[in-house]
This record gives sequence, C-alpha cells and structure tokens, in this order.
Amino acid sequence: MWFKNLQLYRLPQGWAVEAESFEQQLARLPLQGCGTTDPRSLGWVAPRDGGSLVHAVNQQWLIALGVEEKLLPASIVKRLAGERAREIEEVDGRRIGRRELRELQEQMTLELLPRAFVRRRTTHAWIDRSNGWLVVDAASPAKAEEVLEHLRRSLDSLPAKVVKPLQSPSAAMTGWVAAGEAPTGFTLDQDLELRSAEKASVRYANHSLEGEEIRQHIADGKVVTRLAMTWNDRISFVLNDLLQIKRLAFLDILKEQSESQADDADERFDIDFTLMTGEGAQLLADLLTALGGEAPVTG
Repeated sequence: MWFKNLQLYRLPQGWAVEAESFEQQLARLPLQGCGTTDPRSLGWVAPRDGGSLVHAVNQQWLIALGVEEKLLPASIVKRLAGERAREIEEVDGRRIGRRELRELQEQMTLELLPRAFVRRRTTHAWIDRSNGWLVVDAASPAKAEEVLEHLRRSLDSLPAKVVKPLQSPSAAMTGWVAAGEAPTGFTLDQDLELRSAEKASVRYANHSLEGEEIRQHIADGKVVTRLAMTWNDRISFVLNDLLQIKRLAFLDILKEQSESQADDADERFDIDFTLMTGEGAQLLADLLTALGGEAPVTG
C-alpha cells in the first residue's frame, strides 16, 4: 500500500474519534453500485478485499472511496438523438427545435444507461490521528474533494482544513533553486517548472539546475511552480505551488525492508502501510519545517 500522490488536509491532533465509531459512521454510506438508470454511484469500500471499512494499524487508518460510473459517451447520445430527430421530422413534416432536441438527448440517455458498461475506481485516504493529517492519494484536487465531500456526508463532524504553511511553496522553491541549496534533509532533483506573471512557463526535465540559464529566468521574475526533490534518500517526489505532492516514490530501501519482514500477504500489507505512514509523516513534518512552519489555525 504505497501512495503515489498526496493531497493534504489538517485534522486536530488526537482527533477524538475511535476506529469503531468511525467505521460505523462510514457504514451509513457504503458503495451500493449503479442502479439501472444511475449514471454514477459512490460510497465506502473496504481497503482490502474481505476487510473492514477502516483498516487500522495503531493510530493510522486507511479508508477507500469506491466510485462506479456508467460509460456513455456524449457523442453517441448526440448521434442517436440526432437520428431520432430526423425520423420525427420525416414522419411529422416539421423541424425539431433546440429544446426538443435536448429532451430527445435526455430520453436517449435514459434508454442507453441500463446497457452501458460500468467503470469502477477507488481512491484511498490515510488518516493520521497522532500527527493530525488527512491525506488523499489523488492526482487532482477534484478527486480529493470527492473523498472529503463524502466524508462530510458520512460523519457527524469532520474538522479538516487546508494546510497553510508560513512561506508559500512557490517562494520557498524559488529561493532553493536560486541559491542552489535544498533545505535540511532534502536534495533538489532535475525536474523543474518556472512561470512568469504572464503565465508563460518553462519546463526542464532531467536537466541540471545549476546552470546560469535557470538563475536568469528567476532574475527575470519567473517563479518555481514545480520542483522534483528527494527526502533523506528514501522518498522522491514533485512538489508544486499548491502544496500538492506528485509522483511520490518510496525508494527501494523501504520496499526491501518490507519484503524482508513479511511472511504473508496480510502481514506485507500491514508492514507496507506502517512504513508508508511512518516515513510519510516524517516527510510532511520536515517539509512544513522547510516552509517556515505552519500558520496558526483560526476559526
């Protein structure tokens, strides 16, 4: 169980909810699957086949949101509705207006939904009660908000807030690259994106960050919006200006440690999760320190 992307939210440390109560609240809104005419359905599923809705190891919890979506391309609906409209025009001898065409498209959608293929995806989230983190493994904020929205509908309360460091990630990354020096515990890797106030961007991949060209871009007013880094030779990632962590990769030393300790699949899953959360929590703590700490929570 290794996350690949981190969308970060803050919870009060020691959030006063027990695993049993938390799971009972999630059970209010499990995944039911798409009905005949439902285009989409979502709900909680077990992170492991045959397991409970909350996989708990010490103070670390793993949950999973399942989403089912009917695959019904708009182009097919539009084409079949157009064919139906032409048939009506030929039979009735009249022209179909825009409003009636929209109604035909809605009717065609209802007719086709029962026969549409269903695609299922799962988004995992990690809750660290000890350190006050809610972390969603999602590449986009929209998918992370999907998890938060369903949590808010499921739980009696969810005191999750956006993480606000004292220094903006963009300002911090620009300073690191300009100085050619990473914060303590980190190294700067060779992927970089800079952007001007006019939104013009320059990207470097597998490119040394020590050249004068990059410093000139910064001198001209461009700021760093994406930067590849490695933490303690154990986790590599890309940080962006929205404090999103992408392309998270736990390096071989951690995975080898898991393989050497596990006797079966269940034990391997728990060890992987324990290593991921332990290392991930320390990474997040060091990253916030590198960004000057965290702004006080208000409200």
